Amino acid sequence: MKAKHQRLSLALLAIAAIVGAALLAMSALQSQAAYFYTPTDAVRDGVQPGRAVRLGGMVADKSIKRAADGVTIDFVVTDGQQTVPVRFTGIVPDLFKENSGVVAEGAFQPGGGFVATNILAKHDERYMPPQIAGDMHKTKSLEE
Repeated sequence: MKAKHQRLSLALLAIAAIVGAALLAMSALQSQAAYFYTPTDAVRDGVQPGRAVRLGGMVADKSIKRAADGVTIDFVVTDGQQTVPVRFTGIVPDLFKENSGVVAEGAFQPGGGFVATNILAKHDERYMPPQIAGDMHKTKSLEE
């Protein structure tokens, strides 16, 4: 085999190895990725039950209900257009309260509710995830 053909074969083999490694990495990361949805996105897209996602929005006013066990909390997440009931068992952050921003990590259930495995509350009074802020502004301008 000539040196020119040998170099070409090695180059093609290296490219194939890189493409293969990239495909393996993408398939491994795909199962770990948690997509972000607002309640409107979740209702519109019909998120598959059991799939790990993040649900972001505002905790609806007067929606927080604490169960008798002391660690289970039911509340409603809204983006101004749609609402999604959420259940979380665990300790919530100190900043978690009604009318504040929240991102819940978990999965939708077949009945349409959301079971959260982790709750992230906003950091200060001005913070709101960019996707939610954009949706909230669109909602307010539609109402006016």
